[in-house]
Amino acid sequence: MNPNLNLLQPYPFQRLRDLFKGITPNPAFTPINLSIGEPKHATPQLIKNALVNNLSGLANYPTTIGSIELRTAISHWISRRYSIPALSAETEILPVNGSREALFALAQAIIDQTQPNPVVISPNPFYQIYEGAAFLAGATPYFLNTLPHQDPKLNHVMDFSSVPVDLLKRTQLVYVCSPGNPSGKVMSLAQWKTIFDLSDLYNFVIAADECYSEIYFDEANPPLGALQAAHLLGRDYKNLIVFSSLSKRSNVPGMRSGFVAGDEKIIEAFTLYRTYHGCAMNPAVQAASVAAWDDEAHVIENRILYAQKFNDITPLLTDILEVKVPDAAFYLWAKIKDGEISDTEFAIQLYRDLNITVLPGSFLAREAHGVNPGKNFIRMALVASYDECIEAAHRMRDHF
Repeated sequence: MNPNLNLLQPYPFQRLRDLFKGITPNPAFTPINLSIGEPKHATPQLIKNALVNNLSGLANYPTTIGSIELRTAISHWISRRYSIPALSAETEILPVNGSREALFALAQAIIDQTQPNPVVISPNPFYQIYEGAAFLAGATPYFLNTLPHQDPKLNHVMDFSSVPVDLLKRTQLVYVCSPGNPSGKVMSLAQWKTIFDLSDLYNFVIAADECYSEIYFDEANPPLGALQAAHLLGRDYKNLIVFSSLSKRSNVPGMRSGFVAGDEKIIEAFTLYRTYHGCAMNPAVQAASVAAWDDEAHVIENRILYAQKFNDITPLLTDILEVKVPDAAFYLWAKIKDGEISDTEFAIQLYRDLNITVLPGSFLAREAHGVNPGKNFIRMALVASYDECIEAAHRMRDHF
């Protein structure tokens, strides 16, 4: 077996199951699960119709690059969403089976193991796929803690000023998540410029995870994207690959549909890798994806539902948690006010006493630079129905 498999740590939800082992939740309450970021809003009918109407595609082998119709729809969506010139559907866009598998696979294609001690930089807390991708590619993950900061510009974002130069010289890949999981923080243009400048200097690839880009709360100010930032700064897309997904945007996590876009040389090499890996997208899913990318009405309706939950639930929790509506995404990243109780103990209390499941923040981070930046936080995914989320908030307020 690949010895690097032994480096993989238990997934956060396995750790949560282990934490709750032997604990019986209070049967007086119906269970409410706010731990996993799985969209629960209804899948739009137009996507279902497109999927059903194209089942004949199951009789054909799909190509790795996907249909030109899908790549064109993605190109048009990127251009509309970010007000940038359309990317080439032929050379700068590649459909993928959800952002998760592509985020992992890119590291396998990027990391050059002939170079000594390759490094992958990741935010901390982070999406655990980044770490696993680094290990399996033969690289060492380096975590940049994203902590609360007195300067709002540096709050919960990656600060590269502390990274040693000798480590930057060995860095081959940097994962960036904006809007962030779990903080919901959106990177500014100045922060993008810093990363782009470092990429130019040290020649590392930027993997911009934007799977939460369409869950935001101000229709007039959608989150800045990496491709958009590059365009505003007068750059091309060298060493930049963006990941996006329909799962959160369109409530179709089971469809496993997304895309990567950016540097055409990397897209070409990644396409070769994926041809051998066997990652082609189901033709019926491709057709349904075209329908999803071409429609914005259902996405706006989706955001309205999330905004209502965040606006109504957050005030109910401010007496027991340090919490506010995030920039974007569907997580409340809440700090526990009582310093005498840990995030794991708090999660146990919620589960045992109130039948509410949340994820301890420390499970989403690693001990780095003397601290676990997720410690004493909890992540609440407001993906359940409005009534369930409100009920959970009332239970917590009444209990504490």
